[in-house]
Amino acid sequence: MKICTSLPRSLANGAKPEAAMATVTLGGLALRAHRTPVQEPLPDHYFQATDEETQAAIATARAALGSRVVILGHHYQRDEIIRWADYTGDSYKLAQHAAARPDAEFIVFCGVHFMAESADILSADHQKVILPNMTAGCSMADMADIYQVRDCWEQLTAVVSEPILPITYMNSAANLKAFVGERGGAVCTSSNAAAALRWAFERAPKVLFFPDQHLGRNTGWKMGIPLEEMVLWDPDQLLGGCTSEQLQRARLILWKGHCSVHNRFTLAQVQEARARYPDIRILVHPECTLDVVQAADEVGSTEQIIRAIESSPPGTKWAVGTEINLVNRLAQRHPEQLIFCLDPVVCPCSTMYRIHPAYLRWVLENLLEGRVVNQIVVPAEIRHWARVALDRMLAIR
Repeated sequence: MKICTSLPRSLANGAKPEAAMATVTLGGLALRAHRTPVQEPLPDHYFQATDEETQAAIATARAALGSRVVILGHHYQRDEIIRWADYTGDSYKLAQHAAARPDAEFIVFCGVHFMAESADILSADHQKVILPNMTAGCSMADMADIYQVRDCWEQLTAVVSEPILPITYMNSAANLKAFVGERGGAVCTSSNAAAALRWAFERAPKVLFFPDQHLGRNTGWKMGIPLEEMVLWDPDQLLGGCTSEQLQRARLILWKGHCSVHNRFTLAQVQEARARYPDIRILVHPECTLDVVQAADEVGSTEQIIRAIESSPPGTKWAVGTEINLVNRLAQRHPEQLIFCLDPVVCPCSTMYRIHPAYLRWVLENLLEGRVVNQIVVPAEIRHWARVALDRMLAIR
C-alpha cells in the first residue's frame, strides 16, 4: 500500500500553516491573492509529548469539563480523534447533534471550517463552537468564494432570460449558504441532492449548482437530465467559459469544483477491483466522477456507505471509493467482510488531517483555564440567511 502525503508532515504536527490562496473577481477578471489562515502557534511541549501523554492529557481535560463540552468527530477524522467524539457523523448530522445538546456550553468540532460554521448557525446563542485547528479548511469549499459566485450570478442573470435558482452543497462557506438563502435557494447534502434539485426545478427552469461539479452532474444524470443540458462554469473565464447560447440551453449550470480525495478514484481502479474479485461490490461516494459512478454497484453519502456495509452479510466483498480513515475503520469493525479502498495509493483528506490530537488537547486545556480559543462566529446577517437556506433544506422531501 502506498500513502499519498498531500499534507506536509510539518503542518500536520503543528508547524505554522502555509499561506492559502484566495480569489477576488473584479469585472470578470479573477485575481489570485495570498491569505494566511490565523492559527495561534502551539507551545512546543504539545508536540514534544508522546502519543500516550497527549491522549492522557485529553482524557484528564475531557473528564474535568464534563457535560460543559460536547466533542463532534467527522467520519474522516483519524482514530486518535474519533475515540474522544461524543458523536460521529457527516457534516450536517454533526451540526444537528450540536443543536440537540443545548446543555453543552462548548461545541468542539473536529472537522473542517465550513462544518464548524454550520454548527454555529444551528446552535443556541449561549453555545460557543470551537475548531481545534483554524487551518482545517476544505479544498472543495475553497474552490468557490463569495466574490466569484456574485460575479457568476451577475453574468448569468445578464445573459440568461429565464429564472435561475442557486443550490449550494453543504461543503461551502456560510456566506455562500447565505447567498442562496437570500435568492430563494437552498443547501443540499450528498444524500438529498436529488430532492433539492427536484425542489429547485419546481421553482425555476435553471439551477446554478456549486461548488462540486461531480455531485451535481451525477445527480442530474440520475434524474434523467441529458449531459448536453448541463454546462460547466469556470470562474476564471468570462461567462464561465461558455457561450451565451450554451447557457440559455442549459438546465443545470455546474461550478468547476471537486473533492481532491474523491476525484482520485478512476474507472481503471474499478476495473482492476473487478478483475481481482469477480464478486466484488463497488461502493462509491457521489463526489466521484461520472464514469466511476456509472461503473459502481452502489453510490451513496458517507452515512449511506456505512449503512450499506453494516447491513451486508458476512463474506461480502467491498471496494469503497471514499476517504481512507473511514474505509479502514469499516474494515476493522467488520472483519467478516473484505473491505478495502478502491484507490491503492491511500490519500487521506489532508485538511481533516490537520486536526491533530495536540490541537484537541490544546483547546480543551484552554477551556479548563477559562480561555476560549479558535471560536467560530458567523456574523449575524450571514447567519440569518444561511439559516434560511438550511431550513429550506430541512423542509425538502
